[in-house]
Amino acid sequence: MAFKFEDLRVWQKALDLTEEVHRLTLSFPKNEMFVLTSQIKRAADSVALNIAEGSTGQSDKEFARFLGIALRSGIEVVSCLYIGRRRELIGEEQFEKLYNHLTEITKMIQTLRNSLK
Repeated sequence: MAFKFEDLRVWQKALDLTEEVHRLTLSFPKNEMFVLTSQIKRAADSVALNIAEGSTGQSDKEFARFLGIALRSGIEVVSCLYIGRRRELIGEEQFEKLYNHLTEITKMIQTLRNSLK
């Protein structure tokens, strides 16, 4: 693999998250396309994108900053999941699966971030 981030397990899991969120949003109604659909997809993509961007050619301090952004994006996805569940767009099983996936990713990001200090 040519780039450092490609070997990071947390980035690989974040990439899986983007796929899961994309599949989830395919079932959202059209009136959510420019609202929740767009928001949750951008937030999920941001997790993987910030891990990648921060890992390449940056200092540990700069990488930690990008990991902080990725972490906040993950929390944004969690909040979107709650909104989707309240709007009855996301079933309990889907919610739990993604919630658990995000819990794992955020813990991994925090661990990686702490290792840089």
